[in-house]
Amino acid sequence: MKLLLDENIHVKFKYRLLERGLEVFTVADKKWNAKQNGELLQLMIDEGFTHMLTFDRNLTSQQNFEKYPLPVISVIAPSNTYIILMEMIDEIVIAIQKAVIGSNVVVYQKKRKDSSHTCDSSKIVVVTNAQS
Repeated sequence: MKLLLDENIHVKFKYRLLERGLEVFTVADKKWNAKQNGELLQLMIDEGFTHMLTFDRNLTSQQNFEKYPLPVISVIAPSNTYIILMEMIDEIVIAIQKAVIGSNVVVYQKKRKDSSHTCDSSKIVVVTNAQS
């Protein structure tokens, strides 16, 4: 499994995923900054990537995943901070491991009624094959 972290994923999160045994690269590692989604997905295929993690909610609806047969794990959360990612790491890793080529996977954290970003794991829903 070879995972690409989109530009909107905090770079420190890469090291937490490496500690969990995943092969992980950032868009910056590959010098693919500012690439459009379709071009980025094609570069991923050309370079042998198998998964992508992003906060881009539109990517799954904007791309034809028959053309780009990669699982994309979209994280939907109150913010894209490192703290939020770490609160969701177990669910994100499970979503990555369960993803299959051609599927779109969404890790969803319901917003809490208060302004706190403290995550309660009972509030996390993992949806696989969430094609738009």
